[in-house]
Amino acid sequence: MNYQALVETFSWEEVEKKFDWQSGDDINMAHLVCDRWAEEPDRIAIYWEDASGNKQTWTYEKLRQKSNQMAHALKHLGVKKGDRVAGLLGKDMELIISVLATWKIGAIYVPLFTAFGPDAIMHRTTDSGVSFLITNREQMSKLEDQNTSFQVLLTDGLTNEGKTFWEFVEAFPNDYVLERTTEMDPSVIQYTSGTTGLPKGAVSTHKSVISLYPYMRYALNIDDEDIFFGGADMGWSYGLMACTFVPLSFGIPILVYKGPFDVEKIYQLLDEYNVTNFTYAPTAYRMMMAAGPELIKNYNIQTKKFSSAGEPLNAEVVRFFENNFGTAIYDHYGSTESGMIVNNYNITDMVVKPGSMGLPLPGYRVRLIDNQGNVVKNGETGEIAIDTTDQDLNFMGYWNNPKKTEGKYLGKWFLTGDLAKQDEEGYFWFDGRSDDVITSAGYRIGPTEVESSLMEHPAVVETAVVGKPDKAKGEIVKAYVVLSDSYQPSEELSKELMTYVKEKLSKHQYPREVEFLENLPKTQSGKIQRYLLRKQE
Repeated sequence: MNYQALVETFSWEEVEKKFDWQSGDDINMAHLVCDRWAEEPDRIAIYWEDASGNKQTWTYEKLRQKSNQMAHALKHLGVKKGDRVAGLLGKDMELIISVLATWKIGAIYVPLFTAFGPDAIMHRTTDSGVSFLITNREQMSKLEDQNTSFQVLLTDGLTNEGKTFWEFVEAFPNDYVLERTTEMDPSVIQYTSGTTGLPKGAVSTHKSVISLYPYMRYALNIDDEDIFFGGADMGWSYGLMACTFVPLSFGIPILVYKGPFDVEKIYQLLDEYNVTNFTYAPTAYRMMMAAGPELIKNYNIQTKKFSSAGEPLNAEVVRFFENNFGTAIYDHYGSTESGMIVNNYNITDMVVKPGSMGLPLPGYRVRLIDNQGNVVKNGETGEIAIDTTDQDLNFMGYWNNPKKTEGKYLGKWFLTGDLAKQDEEGYFWFDGRSDDVITSAGYRIGPTEVESSLMEHPAVVETAVVGKPDKAKGEIVKAYVVLSDSYQPSEELSKELMTYVKEKLSKHQYPREVEFLENLPKTQSGKIQRYLLRKQE
């Protein structure tokens, strides 16, 4: 399919028809992603496996029944429409049915990540006003010294009546009448990853599933024949929606793996479950490349659609997959607030330019603008923004934070806070966060291009580039580098890397300083925290 034809023929009305819904009708995410497919009793929803090799197969009908029972359980415990329910679990089926149940009773789900410490958990639960938490004993132990006010249900503990989690849930009826919810009712409060400061609670609605359809259908190219595997954790927006619940809205089987990332285990899963469609973060793909091509030959991997999101994907990783899997990784760009709005599209015959974010998502008017809201020329750096004229975004604002919400808009433009350039063919190239831009001797330098150039050197496993204050130039480019095991830090290697970028990229962009680190500072979702490196300078 041709990308331009995709854009020209796109219609939100046609998308809504696929969900048998139109604006003004009631809408509930649990119905869209689960219940409407449960009339076929044998339709498989989830293949689940953990690191110990335990396996389960869940049909849509079983998912509907268990989430109905869980909805009754939550109501029994006093949870009502509009309440905030948090989940602090790994990739457990107990978590999945709890999320569905939360939506069924009209409550709002607040995702939490199991790697969070007590401060991170308490910030999110307090800020959003969580009244109910579903977790386990290990996670709850983090909060022993905290002043909590929410009810807790443990999946591996006993209720006040002495029942296990499943004994308690399965005591309730397995049918449930969904609470009435509309397209304006909140469904999720997803906290940002905190790359630029204190995490904020981005509120989305029950219409999220429909808003994400173009991304899932065109960029990931999910179709009726797929078995889908998305690796992101459900504590984050991409893991919750793009890797779990929105794929289920297509009525296809998904694979949910509860275990640490291991390249060989990932290859085994792709082979065993005949996965056709796979998405993961760039860090995972870099580890797969680092494991080398020989390991791949041990498995019969039929995956033909690879996608990546979370941060820019380096060009050499894309080329590795082209050479060893016969297809590129299709890089995607988005944010918690905006959804996935610039992508390479698996459904099209478009040329994938390694290192490029791709082209705007059909159904959205995405442009690059300057500080005054003017569209910049091709080749110039601008902030990625969405024209909201006659267009609704799924983002309802930040929970109880109107000032931060207001700051996301400049007139008709919704601001992402990210910078990019566009080439003559319309492809977007990521330049960094607006506050990551380095101003050196009058030049505006985005860190991503420098980082991608450094990544081409065999010594470099990961890198982050920031601006270091300098009296003469304002700032100079400084690179923090994590080396591969076969290289040792040295002054000679620093100079070699500087020269490498200078010759590959330009004389004004190359790093004037290189510092070697064991690890780069990252958010819990794996995004590099350049602002911490800047603070260090």
